[in-house]
Amino acid sequence: MEKVQGIEITNPTKIIFPKEKITKLNVVKYYGDVAKYMLPFLDKRLLSVIRCHAGIGGKCFFKKHPTTENAHIQKYLLDGEEYFYLSDEKGIVSQAQMGTIEFHFWASKVTNIDKPDIMTFDLDPDKNLHIDKLREAVFNLKYVLDSLKLKSYLKTSGGKGYHILVPFSPSCQFDEFENFAKKVALLLEQKWPKIFTTNIRKENRKNKIFVDYLRNGKGATCVCPYSLRVRDGATISMPISWNNLEKVKPNDVNIFNYKNYLKLSPWKNFFKNEQKIYC
Repeated sequence: MEKVQGIEITNPTKIIFPKEKITKLNVVKYYGDVAKYMLPFLDKRLLSVIRCHAGIGGKCFFKKHPTTENAHIQKYLLDGEEYFYLSDEKGIVSQAQMGTIEFHFWASKVTNIDKPDIMTFDLDPDKNLHIDKLREAVFNLKYVLDSLKLKSYLKTSGGKGYHILVPFSPSCQFDEFENFAKKVALLLEQKWPKIFTTNIRKENRKNKIFVDYLRNGKGATCVCPYSLRVRDGATISMPISWNNLEKVKPNDVNIFNYKNYLKLSPWKNFFKNEQKIYC
């Protein structure tokens, strides 16, 4: 029986990513490798995960409530519903063993559940938009955040776009937090109307980038740094430095080349920020 961090892996040869012939054991070993990097983002944050018991070609489902599993999770009751979170690396590996491919986390910790501390801007481009235009737009968002004296961090989405995260000291309620993100998004749309839109309807996004600020409301989630994506290619949402934006495409990082990016540690000071929104 194969083990990763002491956890037995059932059906290790099951194919999870058919095109690349990536097995369940490959996936679990990947999460065992990056667990120490992921844990600071998952620790004591309510989770939603995407599980694919039959691989990404089968039926996958979104899961935010605990069911039969009890190993390596912590349960949390909120507004009459039961959620779960992780508090150690074995929790990440255990989730992968149970078929989890993607990890998504809340913007707040259970220790301060009503006051979020990670703001997310998901830049989702029209599929025909040139990568140069997308990168220019990402720098425009950074320019706005810099002008607000806010330190921001960049990661690939593993799909079409980039994610920009901004850490804060918890101070505001969710509605105030989301409203601040909305104001930033509206400012982008106002300053660069030919490239940015806050309109969620896909038919209104032609040759534009949707600024998704809605990840910042209560109950909304963001895909965790270092998470695999349920996509062909076994792509990863990987932290990168701002200097690497011009070199790394949104879907460049995958399970085959991720170690080239781990050693760079561009987010090592992420949780040392004491930025605040004054509500």
